[in-house]
Amino acid sequence: MEIITKRFLIRDFRRADESALLAYRSDPRYQEFCSAEEVSPESTRKLLDLFMQWATEHPRRNYQLAITELENQCKLLGCCGLRCEGYNIGQAELGIELAPKYWGRYRYAIEVVSALLEFGFRDLTLQEVRGISIDANTRVTKLAQRYGFVGVATRCESEWLRAKGWSQTEWQLTREKWESRSAVK
Repeated sequence: MEIITKRFLIRDFRRADESALLAYRSDPRYQEFCSAEEVSPESTRKLLDLFMQWATEHPRRNYQLAITELENQCKLLGCCGLRCEGYNIGQAELGIELAPKYWGRYRYAIEVVSALLEFGFRDLTLQEVRGISIDANTRVTKLAQRYGFVGVATRCESEWLRAKGWSQTEWQLTREKWESRSAVK
């Protein structure tokens, strides 16, 4: 599975990505919006195994992909995905994360999300894309709003979120809204 953009190759994960994935997920800046369990080396290795398992499933319902430079496909910049598991037919959850050293490069996230939405709505024929973010992560809020996502729910289900005074926002973008925004461009 590959999606090629102007600057990036968005592809299935490989075992060779493990050290770079472990490195950026262990960065304290990355860990700010995660529970300690989510970013442990064991959890990260299990996630990588899961991502690689998803790539072999038929029919495929989950796409969690490595973001690499087009010119250096071994350089992991982050990951992104569309995950249909747990959602109704025609729905998926979008997620994106960049390694902290790329956080100041907002256009990277814009380019990746554009490609994922295009893939989801055109190739997977999704009717709705969802996303979940922590309200304190204003970068994600800004990105969601840029694409016309609308907040549809707020919740605070975990103890570590409550301890920080944070909640999660669930975002929604419908095919109809995406098509109307795409037609304007």
